[in-house]
Amino acid sequence: MSNELIFGIHALDSLLETHPEKILEVWLLKGRDDERLNALQARLLNVGIKAQLASRSALDNKAKGGQHQGVVAKVQAAPILNETDLAKLLDEQATPLLLVLDGVTDPHNLGACLRTADAAGVQGVIVPKDNSAGLTPIVRKVASGAAETVPLFQVTNLARTLRALQERNIWVVGTAGEADHSLYQSTFSGALALVMGAEGKGMRRLTREHCDELIRIPMAGSVSSLNVSVATGVCLFEMIRQRG
Repeated sequence: MSNELIFGIHALDSLLETHPEKILEVWLLKGRDDERLNALQARLLNVGIKAQLASRSALDNKAKGGQHQGVVAKVQAAPILNETDLAKLLDEQATPLLLVLDGVTDPHNLGACLRTADAAGVQGVIVPKDNSAGLTPIVRKVASGAAETVPLFQVTNLARTLRALQERNIWVVGTAGEADHSLYQSTFSGALALVMGAEGKGMRRLTREHCDELIRIPMAGSVSSLNVSVATGVCLFEMIRQRG
C-alpha cells in the first residue's frame, strides 16, 4: 500500500481517533513548547508512536509550504473510493443525505465542504474523477478531521452516477442562480442528494439536466454568490431541518 503525508493537528488527531494503525511516522517541531503539540505527543506515545523532532524548515519542506502547525505525519494512503463503494454504502442506507460537488477544483474549498458535510451528518461526498480536487494533504488539513470521517467517492461519469442515484429513489437537487424557486420554497424529505457547482461556473450543463429539481439561495445583499462551502452549509442545514 502506498504512503502519503498529512499535516496539521486536527488531521492527525482525527486519524488517531479513527485509524491509529495507519500512522507510520510523525515529525514534531523541535523546540516548541506548545500545549496542543504536547498533548498530541502524549496521545502518540499512548499508541506506541514516538514522534521525531524536526526543524521548521524540514517540516516546511515536507508539507511543501502548507500550514502544518508544527506536525507532519507519514500515513498509509487512504483508499480511493469509487462507484462500487458508493453502491455498497447506499445498500446500507435507507434515506441517505449525499453531497455532490461538480467541478470544485480548489483543495481549500473541497476541504471546507467536507467539514460542512461532516457537521450536517452527510453519509458521503461524490466528486468526478476528473476536473475535481482529490484527497490531498491540504484538503485533509482544511477539513479539520472530516476527511477521515466522511467518505469521498470519485466517480468516472457524474451524470451516470446521478441516474444511478435516481434509480434508487434518491431525489437529486441542484443549485443554480436562475432557478425559479428558492431553497426555502422547496420541500425536502427522504433520500436526498445535493448538487453544488464550482464557484463562478456553477454546474455543468449535463449535470444540471440530470437534476430532479433546481433551487437557488435568495440573496438580499449586493454580492451575487456565496463561497461554495458556505452555500453548501446553507442548503444542507435547511435540508436536515426539514427532514427533522
